[in-house]
Order: sequence, then structure tokens, then C-alpha cells
Amino acid sequence: MSVLKDITQKFKEFKPTSWAVDNRTAMYIITIIITLMGLRTFNTLPKEQFPDIVVPTISVSTIYFGTSPKDMENLVTRPIEKQIKGLTGAKIKKVNSISQQDFSLITVEFETDVNVDIAKDKVKNAVDRAKTDLPTDLTVQPNVQEFTFSELPIMFVNVSGDYDAVKLKEYADKLQDRFEELPMISKAEIVGAPEREIQINVDKTKMEVSKVSFNDIAQAIANENRDVSGGLVEVGNMNRSLRVKGQFVSAMEMQNIIVKNIYGQAIYLKDIAQVIDTVKEKESYSRLDRKNVVTVNIVKRAGENLIETADKVKEIVADMYKAKELPQSLKVSFTGDQSKQTKTSFNELVNTIIIGFVLVLVILMFFMGVTNAFFVALSVPLSVFVAFLFLPLGDYIVGTSITLNFIVLFALLFGLGIIVDDAIVVIENTHRIYANGRVPVVRAAKEAAGEVFIPVLAGTVTTLAPFFPLLLWEGIIGKFMIYLPTMLILTLSASLIVAFIFNPVFAVSTMKPEGHEFDEPKNAIFKKWYWWLFIALGLLLHLASWHGFANFLLLLAILAVLNNYVLKAAIYKFQHNFLPRLMDRYEKLLRWVLQGTRPAWSVAFLFLLFPVSLMLVVLRGPDIQFFPSGDPNIIYAYLKMPVGTKTAYTDSVTAVLEKRVFDVLGENNPIVESVISNVAVGATDPNDPNKSTQSNLGRIQISFVEFEKRHGQKTMPYLDSIRAAVKGIPGALITVDQEQGGPPTQPPVNIEVIGEDFEAIASTATSLKNYLDTVRVEGIENLKLDIDLSNPEISVNVDREKALLVGLSTGQIGFELRTAIFGREASKLKIDEDEYKIQIRYNDLQRNNITDLMNMKITYRDFTTGQIKQVPLGAVATVDYTNTAGGIRRKNYKRVITLYSNVTGGYTPFDVNERLKPVLNEFNDKYKPAGVSIKQTGEGEEQAETISFLGWAMAIALGLIFMTLVLQFNSLSKPFIVLNEIFFSIIGVLLGIAVTKMNVPTIMVGVGVVGLAGIVVKNAILLIEFTDELRGRGMRLREAAIQAGRIRIIPVLLTALATMLGLIPLAVGFNIDFVSLFQHLNPHIFFGGDSVVFWGPLSWTIIYGLILAFFLTLTMVPSMYIIAERLKRPMERFYGTKFIALLGFLGPFFFIFVGLMFLVRRIQGKKVWMGQLKPAPSK
Repeated sequence: MSVLKDITQKFKEFKPTSWAVDNRTAMYIITIIITLMGLRTFNTLPKEQFPDIVVPTISVSTIYFGTSPKDMENLVTRPIEKQIKGLTGAKIKKVNSISQQDFSLITVEFETDVNVDIAKDKVKNAVDRAKTDLPTDLTVQPNVQEFTFSELPIMFVNVSGDYDAVKLKEYADKLQDRFEELPMISKAEIVGAPEREIQINVDKTKMEVSKVSFNDIAQAIANENRDVSGGLVEVGNMNRSLRVKGQFVSAMEMQNIIVKNIYGQAIYLKDIAQVIDTVKEKESYSRLDRKNVVTVNIVKRAGENLIETADKVKEIVADMYKAKELPQSLKVSFTGDQSKQTKTSFNELVNTIIIGFVLVLVILMFFMGVTNAFFVALSVPLSVFVAFLFLPLGDYIVGTSITLNFIVLFALLFGLGIIVDDAIVVIENTHRIYANGRVPVVRAAKEAAGEVFIPVLAGTVTTLAPFFPLLLWEGIIGKFMIYLPTMLILTLSASLIVAFIFNPVFAVSTMKPEGHEFDEPKNAIFKKWYWWLFIALGLLLHLASWHGFANFLLLLAILAVLNNYVLKAAIYKFQHNFLPRLMDRYEKLLRWVLQGTRPAWSVAFLFLLFPVSLMLVVLRGPDIQFFPSGDPNIIYAYLKMPVGTKTAYTDSVTAVLEKRVFDVLGENNPIVESVISNVAVGATDPNDPNKSTQSNLGRIQISFVEFEKRHGQKTMPYLDSIRAAVKGIPGALITVDQEQGGPPTQPPVNIEVIGEDFEAIASTATSLKNYLDTVRVEGIENLKLDIDLSNPEISVNVDREKALLVGLSTGQIGFELRTAIFGREASKLKIDEDEYKIQIRYNDLQRNNITDLMNMKITYRDFTTGQIKQVPLGAVATVDYTNTAGGIRRKNYKRVITLYSNVTGGYTPFDVNERLKPVLNEFNDKYKPAGVSIKQTGEGEEQAETISFLGWAMAIALGLIFMTLVLQFNSLSKPFIVLNEIFFSIIGVLLGIAVTKMNVPTIMVGVGVVGLAGIVVKNAILLIEFTDELRGRGMRLREAAIQAGRIRIIPVLLTALATMLGLIPLAVGFNIDFVSLFQHLNPHIFFGGDSVVFWGPLSWTIIYGLILAFFLTLTMVPSMYIIAERLKRPMERFYGTKFIALLGFLGPFFFIFVGLMFLVRRIQGKKVWMGQLKPAPSK
């Protein structure tokens, strides 16, 4: 009797599930702990809009005032590049450099697998080795730093009011000091403020008459402006320090310095120069809405919470007003605040996740009942919380700390419908074994988990397989997108744990017999203690003004009543009327499809559908983009004047641009948040590593309010209108663009002219620009060169022989000219913690007059005679007026000039670059000189690399899925049936694009297709696995395929619907503000937003693929299963090996070998046995 009892009690089980079920109390405590830890992690993780990308890109910047671009290249850039080229132990991807007036910038980009700290150390060592070849009088030594996107300003604090510029600067300094005290702030940079300077403006004539040199003046000032420590003096029993105090406390003290004493005649500084305590010639301008402001750019540290940092900055300003550190008449405003956009995107995605969760819960309720649906849906947040426990592993994979950015949030949304799949299978199997109470629920839960663990594990592995290759994505785009596969892998792996550890525990505690005979009376809800608790707490919380929580509890009470009176009946009707009819009709369809030769014709039709769908896409001609883009949140108007243009003149042209911009925008436009103008500083592209001061650059930034506040008004027309309005300013190159919706990429149109001979590439680049301007390729907005080739230059040619005869060197002459024009820092005036330069040079009129400069007398002491001599510059040098390059760019140690352009509205970069290719080929054949190469790069090149990688990733994913399926089925033919699911989904994507004419952002659609590969195969696995099981019970092939389809249509339909409904809210941009809904009963419903622009194409890609894959799965998989089973034996016999099935990788071309078999057998007069059996005798 005991033996019989052991046999009946033995069953297949998964031991971790059994342990969890047997220790339910401990599991509930663990669940509460994980939930609390998950909520804490969610609330404390830094929140950002874009990921804090860390790329191994190192920059070397060097400042050498008064040096021309060519000299900067030869004296600074080349020696450093030479040492960088010899680096070993870290693979360099590319090296870019620019040498311009006074400034050199070298950017070294390493391969993404190189550690940033190692890369930085390597470059530092190279720079140290190069220092022996660099000039000894560099203004600023080479500065080596890593380039991170966290270095971009997160907001601008603008200081304005009825005060002079110096006073505004004082207030800005106070703000800067307070901001930089915050631990999350990297730096606060002041722009548009005057800088105090002590000017020693020398009168050329008086200096020459007095026989005084610049060196004499500098030494006199430096020797007087000193505090010297004399040591310790014994005074009684004490040692006292002795110090000579000589530092100036004001500029006026310098006037009475004796520069020289010649023959008893003292020459005072005031006799030959004017000492002025003033502000430095303004190097930058900043305006807010056409009013001058001093701006403080706020840069946060990497990994810090963007929203929290912005809030802290605003708190500091408020506290300073309250403490009266800032007067009430001073206006401090915040613009370019990224935290607003981050909050909006964050809230939109969180609300979208909630909407998707509710939709998934509703569909689960109709298929599984309210209780089961609730606990299956509960696996979504629980899986996320479990995934948060593995975030340290995610940090290791990503290479930096994971933040709650919008890619991480989308990964959670993407996985919403997939997470529940494992829980659905486990709970549904438990429900089936439970048999409405005929089997004890504890045993049902254990047995159910034991039965399905292996197939569910295989299904999860195949779902994850496509995301593993995405972890190997290189480059900046790969660093940007790596968060998506990382979070999906962690979350979907966590869903497996939740499905087999936590869900069975919930099932054991809540699963009860179902049916009308077990239902309580409808009014029984009013006798439940928890219902009255919800009502009481809701009313009490309303009295305490906690309206949000109160309304939520009251909603739960209403839903409980709705469930008893409406939902239960509706669900019962759905499960007992609609679903059986659906299964019956599907069975009839399947019997018709699987009759005779129809399976073969169905498969043939399917393979014909692919080229048809491809042709439809081509005919519809959708816009192909790299990254998705929509209405701009920010419009940038970039101004570039000729190199050497004075800052004040660039500012005047910027003011003209401002007027034209405001003519387009209008005054007090409700959707415009701010218009900020910057000149010289902060005037480059935000993503450009070159942050140097460039007097010829200006930028206007138009920021719009959040999408919801625009009330449906589009901002794209403003972009086109501004582009048209700013044209026609002589001598100005103007580019109008919107913010980038992803990682920084090169311009859409980018043509590189490469060579060693600068004159040759300059001539070729100019000819190419003229040629393209003549041909006029449609879609090119305004083709520009990235450097100015006609920068006016005055060349002073020294007659070395004459100069040496009078005892002068070229270095002496150059240094004297440099001091006369640019100036020389003699010392610093120190007041408290501040230091101000004391600058010596000619007065304004003389230093800007070429005649005066060439007549300047160089004063020096002749070491042969000991006499002071003066030699006019014109006696040993001549002047030439020439043109030179405004800058010299190099790429991978070769000189390069780039032609670039934006793309006008109505055209895509892909289309324009395709039109450009034949034109460039024609120019190459006709006009390109030897030694010069022309290369089409930019966004098109990056797009090609991305497509290549995604194709490679897809191939690896298919291989991983195939190997998993071979291990699961122990078959070579069945995996190919499953892999055809991916083929079905691609057809669905193509048809969806063709029908809707959806824009095709390469990255989003590519990632969507790769992700689909893992999602859709689950359905085919379910069908094939159950068909095998039915055949194992003795059922015939065709009938097994039909019955498997009938029984499995429900889980196939459920998983497909769950995934699609999870993505639908984001695909259509459906937004509900749940906080406002519960607090104020105002849901603020709207459609659209930035999230749908970026993620909508990926969501629709998955939805289109799933729709067609679902319908084709239900007919094509059974058809291909029957064909494969019938062909398996004859193909093995004919070709002599079962590995002929591996030719399934050829897709439709595999059937060539099938046709060959039939042809040979026909010639031989033999019949191919297809495995058909005689019909079973009717009873």
C-alpha cells in the first residue's frame, strides 16, 4: 500500500519552486523586502534624459597666444601627434586635430573596449614626451582631459538688471562660488562678463625717446610688485618673521615706478605710458531675449541626478534672495534647463508604463480571471525590482553606473508584455493541473513548474539571444544603446526567477475553484472588511488633504464593486462563449489549410509575399533617417564670420540675426521659452569638443516650452522659416539646425578632401564646392567648408642678414612685435583672492597702425660696445599682405578639409547622399589631382556601419536561437520552422511600413527587427512542442497539428496581445498624468511628445511584426511542420544524410534541393513517399 502511495505522490518538479511553495511565509517576507528595496532604488537612482555616455575620447588643448594656424600646426600639433602615433597597449580608432589662431586641439578616440583612465594616462605620457619639442613660452601648457557628455551645460543661470557690467559680474561671481560648493556640480562657468585688467598703454614715441624697452618696463613692474620674506629675526625670547611688503594694492601706485635712470635722469612709468584700471576688451557676449546678461553655465558631475542638481541650483538662488545676498532688483532667470525636459520625458515614460500595465492586466483578466491576472501582472513590477538587485552587474556591462534615463525606462516598457509570458505559462499550467480543485493546489503548483521549466527556460533564452550581440555594439552609438539590451537581459532573466519562485507561491495562496456554483452573491463585497477599510481610509485621507491616495483607495473600492456586478459576468461570457467559438472557427480554417497540397501552396505564397512587400516599400518611398527626429525642442542658428573678425563686429551681425529670428517667432510667443545669444564663448555646437574662444562665431538658441504646453502647435515650420529668414548676410556663413535626438553624429552631408599638400587639398575643396554649387544636388541646404581658406594675413619678412649685422635675431623682432600688439603680462595685481593681469603694450592707436609698427625702434643693448642701440623695424624687415588658412584640420595624421551641409525639408540624408555619389564620382574622374583623395563620410557612413553591425548581430542571434532549438527539439528541421517566425515578422514590418508610410530611422527599425527575432519564436515553439506531445500520444500528423493549434491559440494570442498592448501607448503617444488624475481628477490626456518621436518607430516595428507573425504562425507553422515531417525521410534517403536539413539556412532556395529530388525520382520512375497514411476507417 505504501509503494502505491509513493508512486501516486511522485511527479516531476523543479526543486527551487518546491522549496518556495513549502516556505511561503519566508517568501512573502522576501517579496516585501525586494519591493521596498526596489522602490528605494527607483527613487534614488540618478535621473537623466540621455545616458551619461563614457567614451574613451581624450582631448589635448594648447593655447599659444599670437601664433598663426600654420605655426600652431608645426610647433604644437605635429610634435604631440608624433608621440600619440607611437602609443602602444591601447588601440586608437582615429585622431582628429585642428590648429587655429592661438589654439591647438587634438582629439584621440580609442576603441570602446579601452578603459578611459588608461587612455588618458597613455595620452598624458605622450604629451610629456612631446614637451621637449614644444615652445618653452606656451601661454597655457597642453591640457589633457577626457571628453564626456556630462560636460555639457545642464542649464543657464542668467543675471540681468539695471546695473553696469562689472556689478553684474560681481553678483555672478557670488552665484558661481555658491554653485561650485554643491558636490554634484563639476563647474559653473561665467560667460558674457567683463574681466578686470590693468593696462600699461605705452606711448611708442616717448618710449623710444627715453630709450626704454618693453623688457625694462616689465622688469621694473615685476621687481616692485613683490612681497619678499626675509626670514626670522630674534627679538628677545621670540623669533619674528621679517617680510618686505611691496605688492601694489591699486593700479595708481604703478605710475610712480622708476623704469630707468639714465645719466641721473629718472624715467617714471607715467612719463612714457598710461596706467588704466579697466576691463579687458570684451571677449564674449551673452543676451537673453535681446537683453544683455551675464550667464553662468552649470555643468554637473558624471552620474549625478540631473533633476536633483537643477533643483539645488534653484534653491541656492532662492536662499540668496531670502538672505538678501542678492538685491530684489536683480533678475536671475533659468534657461536651457534640461531638467524640465528630463522630468517631462521621465513622467511620460512612467505614465506610459502604467498605461501599458493596465492594458496588459485587462487583457489577462479576460483570459485568466481577475485573481490569476492580478498575480501574473504583479510579476511585472516584481521582475523590475529583482532586476534592480543585479544593477551592479549592469554597471559592469555598461562600463559606468546605470541611471534612470529614457533608454532604461523604455527597456522596462519594451519588456512589459514579454515579462508576463513566463508567468502566464506557469500560472496557466498550474490552473490546468489544479483542475478546479481536483488536485491539491500545492502539488499543482509544484508539478506545473516541473513540467514547463525546460521549455520556458528555452523560450527565455531564445528571447534573450538577439540582445546579447547588441552588447558588442561599438562606437558612440553602441555606448548610447547598450542600456537597452542590458536592462532587457536583466529584467527578462528576473522574470524567469519571479515566474518559478514567486508566482507559484501567489498561486498556492489565492487559487480557488471557479464557476457560478463557487461564486459569492454579488452584494457580498459590501460585507468584506477590506472594502469598508478602503472607504474609511479614503474619506479620512480626503479630510487630511491627501487627495491623491484618498481617490486611489476609493477607486479600488469602486473597482471591487464593478468586478462583482459587471466584470465577472463579462469574463465568464468571454471565456465560455467567445473563446470556444474562436477556437472552433480556427480549427475549421486549419483543417481547410492543411488539406492535400494546400500546405505547400501556402508556403509558396508566403515566400512570394516577401518580394511583394519589399516592392511595396520601395514604391511607397518612406523617409529613411539615421536617428528619429520630430518637432525641435531647441533650434540653433550658428553664425560663422571670417577668422579674425573682432568680437564686437561678430556681435553686431548676431544682433541682426536676432532681429530676423524674432521677426519669425514674433514677440511674446507663448510656445517660445527663451532666445539666448552667445558670441565667441559658448557659440559652438554643444557636442563639439572644441570649446575655445573664437571671436568669429555666434550662436542663437531658441528653446520651446514642453510639448504638452504647445497645445498641438508644431515647431518644425519655425525651423524652415528661420532658415529662409537668415539668408543673405554678406560674409556670413549661417547654419540652422535642431537639437540632436540621440548621440552626436556627423553632418548629414559630409565630404572629406584628404592629402598632405595643403595647397592641393584647398584648391580641390574649393573646386569641388564650386562644382557642387553648379550641379545643385537637390536636398543640400548650403554647402560650406569647415575652415576659412581666405583669412587675411600681414606677413613681416625679416632680412636675416641685415638683422644679424646689427645684432638682432628674428626671435627678438618677433617678440617685440608680439608685445607691442598682443601685449605681455608683467605681473599680477592681487586683491584678496582675486588676481588681475598687468598687461604692457602699445596704446590702441599705435598698435593697430601698420606704419607705426614698421617704424617702431627696437631698443636693446649691444653686448659688443655696451651701448644702447635702437634699430627701426623697417630697416631689417618688409611687409606683405597675403591670405592664409583660418585653421588647419588633420584626421589620422593627414590634412583634411571637409565640405558639409544640412539637408533641407522634404529630403532625407540617405536620399541626398545617394544622389551625391555619382556626382562625386564624375568630379573624381575629371578634376581630382594626384595625391588627393575624396571620401564621402558623415551620417551616411555611420548609417552604413550601423546597418552592417545590426546585420551581423542578427546573424549571431539566429545562430544562438538555432543552437538553443536544436538542443530543445533534438532535431535539425524543426528549428528552421521556428526561425521562419522571424521571416514572418520581417514581412509584417515591411507591409506595415508600406501601408502607413512610416519614417524609417535605421537604428530604431534595425533594433526592433533584432528584438522581434527573440519575441516571435516563442509562439512557434509552443505550437511545435505541443504537436510533438500529441504525436507522442499516438495522434496522426495532420490531426496533431490541428489540435495543437486549437489548444495553443489562446496562449499564442495572449502573449502576442500582451506584448502589443504594452507598446501601443508609446507607439501612439498616449499620455495620462496619473498624479494629476488622482489628485485633481484631471488626467491631462494628450497624444504625442518626445518619447513617441524617439521610440515610436521601434514600437511600431515590433507591433507590425507581431501582428503578421501571429496570424501566419497559426497557419504557416502547422503547414511547414507537416511539410517538414513528410519530407524528412525521403530527403535523408535521397541525399544520404540528415544534415541536408542544414540547407534550411538558404531559406526558400532550400526547395531547389526538394525539386531536384522529385525530378530525379521522376526520371528514375520512382515515387516519393511523403509519409501519408491511409484514412482511418470510419466507425
